[in-house]
Amino acid sequence: MLEAIATNIEGLIVLQPQRHRDSRGFFSETYNEHTASSLGITTTWKQDNFSLSLVKGTLRGFHCQKPPKAQAKLISCSNGSIFDVAIDVRKKSSTYGQWFGIELSFENGKQMFIPEGFLHGFLTLSKNTQVVYKCSDFYSPLHEIVVSPSNVSVDVDWPFFDELCIASKDLAGVLFKDFDSPFF
Repeated sequence: MLEAIATNIEGLIVLQPQRHRDSRGFFSETYNEHTASSLGITTTWKQDNFSLSLVKGTLRGFHCQKPPKAQAKLISCSNGSIFDVAIDVRKKSSTYGQWFGIELSFENGKQMFIPEGFLHGFLTLSKNTQVVYKCSDFYSPLHEIVVSPSNVSVDVDWPFFDELCIASKDLAGVLFKDFDSPFF
């Protein structure tokens, strides 16, 4: 059973899978097409990704793919914890440029559904963090968009770290103020 938790941005949904606990641990159904469809998620998944971040304070993002290879994503954290962020970049949206962030962790089991038209990034809150996510389309380097997380003008309220580990590819991304969103 998946419980939907509303956010302040239309289409962006936090999911809380139910955990069935006993003396051995727990069992959790993390995705069910019928349940997801009843919550308005009718996405067909084409690719699963796995990310390992060894260092606490690893910042990954902000990424998306432009049409016709745009991706919706279903993000979960299978070990450790992250602060997961989605920024609405749908030009006609009343929440354009607004962000939503939430802690996803192994402990809380929460997931975030991010529809097409959002930038996505996350900050690891622990060492050896593992993130698993489903994508609605295949990775396409020709359609990839990278917006620098160090220059996002939407003022994401990241948890504070003295030092961040950020890939040079992400630092070299376009500035948000210069980003011309392909999403309407």
